[in-house]
Amino acid sequence: MFSNRMVNLLIPIISVVLGLLSGAIIMLVFGYNPIAGFGALWNGAFGDAYFLGETIRQVTPYILSGLAVAFALRSGLLNIGVEGQVFVGWLASVWIGVAFELPMIIHLPLAIIAAALAGAFWGFIPGILKAKLGVHEVIVTIMMNYIALYVCNSFVRNVITDGADRTDNIAATASLQSEWLAGLTFYSRIHYGFILAIFMALVMWFVLNRTTRGFELRSVGFNQHASRYAGMNVSKNIILAMVISGAFAGLAGAMEGLGTFGFMSIKSGFTNIGFDGIAVALLGANTALGVVLAAFLFGTLKIGALNMPTEAGVPTELVEIIIALIIFFVASSYMIRWVILRFKKEGK
Repeated sequence: MFSNRMVNLLIPIISVVLGLLSGAIIMLVFGYNPIAGFGALWNGAFGDAYFLGETIRQVTPYILSGLAVAFALRSGLLNIGVEGQVFVGWLASVWIGVAFELPMIIHLPLAIIAAALAGAFWGFIPGILKAKLGVHEVIVTIMMNYIALYVCNSFVRNVITDGADRTDNIAATASLQSEWLAGLTFYSRIHYGFILAIFMALVMWFVLNRTTRGFELRSVGFNQHASRYAGMNVSKNIILAMVISGAFAGLAGAMEGLGTFGFMSIKSGFTNIGFDGIAVALLGANTALGVVLAAFLFGTLKIGALNMPTEAGVPTELVEIIIALIIFFVASSYMIRWVILRFKKEGK
């Protein structure tokens, strides 16, 4: 009745449905109308062209941060440091965008590549510590997040500017913003980065599923001892996985620096783009297509939630609860799998 592939597909779908149902129950318990609440959420995400543009703008960095986490997980690594890699990628892209005057055909690719290289370098550090010294990547990447936050703040205040709280705006030749797309969506902040994010999802799929190196990375993720016995260089693959994961995260930062904002300011805390990427990757089952779909869901919930207090009187915090419940059900996939397999046996 259900193949393993079908079961793996059903688990995130059922998790989303259970999360939304739980959210509806919570709304009822606290005296809110769930139909009005979800209606407001839908209108806030897709009600007109402006909201649609903002939703796609929100989805763009989520796709890349989700790819960063998913790529590491497929290689057997848990990259908690995506948030920090987003910061350094954001800083590098803005720095290139502010410091140089070049033709767009050179300036924009240079800023994007700088972001990817900065994120890759930030991923290389925990990667080499894991590969050579056995230091657990979770501990190192968590600490690297804080280092990135304060280092980037220091660079913005003391290096790129003369004590200012934000950098100058990047040159137009380094910008991903689009007058055409903005005009089409009532001047939302949608930008060309969305195309790059979809392209990078295709790159991840191709690398992992159609190349020898991708096979080795997945093999190391399944079983390091067996991979080493088969003659694979496990240390090299661990470092490479973290570098590529960091590059994806750095590009997520470039989407904010070159697309949404056009500058970088001093941050008092994390943006949560990287941390939300963990949830996106888990819900997307660590596949490229799954990450894109999960990023759409998270972007829709995040943008749509902004409309809930004004239109339905429902606090935006409720959406965070719904997202947490969805992740809870994904993490509890064993229970969902058990129920599906029970139906499968009874269906024989």
